[in-house]
Amino acid sequence: MITSERMAAVDANAEALGVPRKQLMESSGNAVAQAVRDVAEPGARVVVVAGRGNNGGDAFVAARFLDGYDVSAHLLGRAETITTDIARENWTALQQGEYEIEEVRDSTQLSLPEADVIVDAMLGTGVTGALREPAASAAEAINTSSGTVVAVDIPSGIDADTGEAAGAAVEADHVVTFHDEKPGLDSVDADVTVADIGIPAAAELFVERGDLRSLSREPESHKGDHGTVLVVGGGPYSGAPALSAQAAFRAGADLVYVATPESVADAVAGYSENLIVEALPGDRLAPVHVDTLLALAEDVDAVLVGPGLGDAEGSLDAVGEFLGQFDGRVVVDADPLRTVPGVETDADLVCTPHQGELAAMGGPREEDWRDRADAVETFAEDIGATLLVKGAHDIVSNGERTRVNRTGNPGMTVGGTGDVLAGITAALVTALDDPVQAAGIAAYANGRAGDLAVEDHGYGLVATELPPLVADALWGDRDE
Repeated sequence: MITSERMAAVDANAEALGVPRKQLMESSGNAVAQAVRDVAEPGARVVVVAGRGNNGGDAFVAARFLDGYDVSAHLLGRAETITTDIARENWTALQQGEYEIEEVRDSTQLSLPEADVIVDAMLGTGVTGALREPAASAAEAINTSSGTVVAVDIPSGIDADTGEAAGAAVEADHVVTFHDEKPGLDSVDADVTVADIGIPAAAELFVERGDLRSLSREPESHKGDHGTVLVVGGGPYSGAPALSAQAAFRAGADLVYVATPESVADAVAGYSENLIVEALPGDRLAPVHVDTLLALAEDVDAVLVGPGLGDAEGSLDAVGEFLGQFDGRVVVDADPLRTVPGVETDADLVCTPHQGELAAMGGPREEDWRDRADAVETFAEDIGATLLVKGAHDIVSNGERTRVNRTGNPGMTVGGTGDVLAGITAALVTALDDPVQAAGIAAYANGRAGDLAVEDHGYGLVATELPPLVADALWGDRDE
């Protein structure tokens, strides 16, 4: 099954992979026409009741495939207000082909002719709430007709995710849904056909710009609504935690704190006036700092542990103790990754190793990305964490679902790009409930930022160039 939100992302991903939405609409309309043929003899009266979106566009296409039938198409609204170019093009095709068409501008004009089959294409899976006029009156007219009702994707008025209706809804006899069944159809008393419309499996596997649709903000947002992050790192190094923190800001976090040993605290603060730095006594993270970290972590939405922390035994012990007592969201990067398999924790972990770090965790070494994806999925299930394994193909898995990212380039072998990725991941796990989705988008954004940097600097890019480009990668590439 697939939710309406995920379906919209997959549809956009298919387009990004080279399958035009117009082509998908043609396939969808053909599938609807086939459903009509299954329930009506040639020459039967078919009435299409269409909305102004792509759901209506599917039905306009279907009308062209039903030339052996007595077909009329009724658009609920004015043609000039059709909301997408491809739906408008298919309405124009009906006009130019001199099909029987009508614009229904208000509910008082609605008068559906008697029909053997009525095609309900008023509203698709992305629309929720009670039907408005003239759709409400159209639904009533459809329900009182004697014709067989074929709904496109979901009966109008039914929530595709819940199966609930906020008011009037079309009572369909048959539903033609596309690509995969929608959860709400379990509650619909109708025959359901799932039509393969040519969306490639890659549109679900690979992270693409359609996935960015999940990033949104309410107009009335306030400071802190979009995530606060605590970066725990530094000691041997100061640049790594600063890179991560700046990347978290660029990925949308509202507030970013950095807890770092006092020996490098001033250096970390000096990288950006945006950072709130908490100095920990000493020159390395140590178990004595765990209580302070737990107190700081209570006030944030996600913790990133690892950038620049080093591999001193006391530092790794401190990470282990922290993870053992914390139950929030934690991104683990760099040297502390090796502590994860041996720690019992209630925290929701997202781990961001490269291939060598994955091997140090006890994970697999596979050269082919397809083999690696299967092996990473198994290992993620074994350790109970979400893994983002960096490489030419980034593999993201929680042991049940696996995504693959292909953005990025060989210039990103430069030091520090992993710290940027860790910061983006920390910001996105605060914004999204699904760690696999968050990690997948983080990998996409990091790689895309690297691709943008290469356009300007070739393979001479440095990691400090990536954070300013992260926002472009996340919001400049968005599919609306």
